[in-house]
Amino acid sequence: VQLVESGGGLVQTGGSLRLSCAASGFTFSRYVMSWYRQAPGKERELVADITSSSGATIYAESVKGRTTISRDNAKNTVSLQMNSLKPEDSAVYYCNAKGSTYLTMRNNYWGQGTQVTVSS
Repeated sequence: VQLVESGGGLVQTGGSLRLSCAASGFTFSRYVMSWYRQAPGKERELVADITSSSGATIYAESVKGRTTISRDNAKNTVSLQMNSLKPEDSAVYYCNAKGSTYLTMRNNYWGQGTQVTVSS
């Protein structure tokens, strides 16, 4: 199983970034895909997730209206488009896959993370 994030970097306040996560080694379409982030000294928090079937999405209040999560089940990828970035968005962003069927519900996979730094 692999989750490989890309797209992080340094951006100025108000800028945009698009994070991508390429998944392999499991049946992508049967998993809820999420983005989490963790800033230094803080707990890891959910940024957004998208269901496996309907594509329903959930966003943290802190990013709602500025962020869009999307998935492509044909390409086994999930993306996070972040706009109007703020310094408080700076963190390591992690891709996560959680099984959503009876057979996969105990599976929980993480990527290694990609750093996002927003300069003021």
